[in-house]
Amino acid sequence: MIKNEEFQDELGDNHVSLSANNPVRDDAFDITDDEKIEKIKKDVESILITLGMDLTDDSLKGTPNRVAKMFVTEIFGGLNPAKKPKASTFDNNYKYGEMLVEKNIIVYSTCEHHLLPIIGRAHVAYISNGRVIGLSKMNRIVEYYSKRPQVQERLTMQIVQELQIALGTENVACVIDAKHLCVNSRGISDIESSTVTSEFGGKFKDSVTRREFLDYIKLETKF
Repeated sequence: MIKNEEFQDELGDNHVSLSANNPVRDDAFDITDDEKIEKIKKDVESILITLGMDLTDDSLKGTPNRVAKMFVTEIFGGLNPAKKPKASTFDNNYKYGEMLVEKNIIVYSTCEHHLLPIIGRAHVAYISNGRVIGLSKMNRIVEYYSKRPQVQERLTMQIVQELQIALGTENVACVIDAKHLCVNSRGISDIESSTVTSEFGGKFKDSVTRREFLDYIKLETKF
């Protein structure tokens, strides 16, 4: 019989997600960001002391505070719904009826199993159903859902679902190609491998439309 701890380790090492939503508690925002920073600061201090680090050293004095601020305001800032970008859309007055692709959107996220970086690129596309969205909003949606403890499969789905809601159409697709430092720098330590995930909605489920999107991704951009 597999012990619970072994089971949890197996889930993490195999990058398995058991939920399409981020597992956030109901009381996650009962305290302020400043209060969170103070609590995390103390926890980071405890970790470093346990590891045997000398926190009186000039190089380490500010580390607990820097890490705490980074967690709350930067790399996990997307957990806070108050930071969700406003996905403004507009009427498609110019009647553009073909696919719009925003490719090579930088992804900086964090593996929720080991709290190590996920670094890659997202390629997002939609076919208008009467509404269009600003290009930068697509980048901001990717950034918002990336800035939290994540698994890549969930991130890919969340980007598509958010754009489907904003645009009022199922015709949205996303492909992410990313390196996971929890694979590259520990465990198997495979520095060459990357992970590709995809989510296709509406017309993108059609093989011809999907192939067109994937062909656009392959185009080399030079200026």
